[in-house]
This record gives sequence, structure tokens and C-alpha cells, in this order.
Amino acid sequence: MNDAAATGATTLDAALRAGAARLAALPELARGDSARREAELLLAHVIGCTRANLLAHADATLNPERGAAFGTLIARRAAGEPFAYLTGQRDFWSLTLRVTPAVLVPRPETELVVERALALRDAGPADVVDLGTGSGAIAIACAVERPAWRIVATDASPDALAVAGANARAAGCRNLRCIHGSWYQPLAGARFDLILGNPPYVESGDPALATHGLPFEPQSALASGRDGLDALRAIIADAPAHLRPGGWIVLEHGATQGPAVAKLLEEAGLTHVRCHTDLAGLPRVTEAQKDPAHGTV
Repeated sequence: MNDAAATGATTLDAALRAGAARLAALPELARGDSARREAELLLAHVIGCTRANLLAHADATLNPERGAAFGTLIARRAAGEPFAYLTGQRDFWSLTLRVTPAVLVPRPETELVVERALALRDAGPADVVDLGTGSGAIAIACAVERPAWRIVATDASPDALAVAGANARAAGCRNLRCIHGSWYQPLAGARFDLILGNPPYVESGDPALATHGLPFEPQSALASGRDGLDALRAIIADAPAHLRPGGWIVLEHGATQGPAVAKLLEEAGLTHVRCHTDLAGLPRVTEAQKDPAHGTV
């Protein structure tokens, strides 16, 4: 019997095979090499090395303490907990953001909000607000890309704002302020050139809320009434009062909600309403403009 067997130790490769086999039971990881890849990333996180370095030393022995930590993460992931909560971070735009269960895990499709904001406004000074900022993903990405913009990020959750603030400091943002409050509530009298947001838009009774790790995420950041439009209604209704003439509002929404959101924007008196598709080709972000001739700055 060798020393590893005598101590109950195992190799990195053996731990990875066992971990991947357990993760393969998750529907979203059942195909291809997704389960193996996540197991590799989790073990690299535990060890504190890169995935490439891990694979280059796959025959090395995994010490029991790290093996136990890896086993705990595999069990949590196998129970459906989002991967980002296990590592405490998520890539978004050009950033690596800190994430906790206090915030929604940033999704790739939300980058479309950032893309549209940058397309609608040049690098000159502008006043911008990100409503319901969560991890700060949208606001921080814009702040990094447009240093001359003056950005405000609001959120009703103090815990979420703490995460956003930490992310903003890590990114070196000096043009971003995080303010506690729901939607426009802490912004009385303020006017903006851009209003941005990824509000909750899932129907409260949608079975999807019980799948794909969503039960672990803050429900207040996901569900919004029977038709999923409550938050979008509130944001759009008050948008004209907070937009400067010629200003734009850019909102993420569900893939089937584009027509309803467009109607709400038109009913609010906004113009140039148009919807953009995400990388999957699904209608995901709708924008609209306040008439440049309407009102005063």
C-alpha cells in the first residue's frame, strides 16, 4: 500500500473525476464536458491555482483539508447553488466582480444594456443612473468605459449596495456613487441623460424560479408580479420626470416582454422605441428617448 492510500489521500485527477460525476446529475451540466470543467474550476479555486496549472499536475496528491473543501463545494453545486456563489466572483464585461447571495449573479445578456448605453452617449460628460444596481455590474462597466460620466447606482438592499460599493472600489471607479433606495426614491428632482436598469421581470408564479439555481438568488431581484412587469411599469412611468430632453432609457426584460415594454414606453410619451436582441437572438433590451424638444433641462 502506498502512502497516499494509507492516509486516504487521493490524486487531483481522481478527485476531479468523482466531482464531475456528481455534477453531471445537474441538468444544465449533463451534456458535453460542462461538469468536468466546473469541477476543475472549483478545485483550482480551492487550491489557489489556475485551471491550466491544475491540469498540468493532475497526478499530484490532494491533501485532505483541500479535499474536504472541494467536496463541500461540489455538494453545494450539486444541490443547485450557482457556481458564482461558490467562488464568490463572476466575470462581466471586462471586470471580475465580487458576488454574494445578496445580489443576482450577473448574466452575459445584461452586457447588452452596457453596449447600448455606450452607443447612445459619447465619452463626454453625462449624468447616468443605474436603477437596482445589485452587484454594480452595469454601473461599474459604464464607469470604467466612460470616466467622464457621473453615475449614480441605486438599490433598495443595503447588502447589495455593499457588494456594489466593494466592486466599484476594486475597479477604481471615482465617477460612481451608490445610493440606498428603491428605484427613483432617493433621486427626487434629479435629471439624467441615461437611465439604465436590469429590474426583476420574471412572473411570480413562473416554475423557472424553482430551477437552475434561481432559488438561491434574491427573489426580489427576479420576480415582479403576476405578469413580471411590475418593476418595469414603475420605472417607465416615472422615467419622463427623470430624463433630460433627448435622454434615453435602456431596460433589460424577458424574451417575450418586448412588445409590452414598448407599449409602456410609448404610453409614457417616449419616442424612438426600439428593441435589441441578445447573443442568443432573443429580444432582451428595449430603449426609448425623451423628445429633445419636450421640457427644459
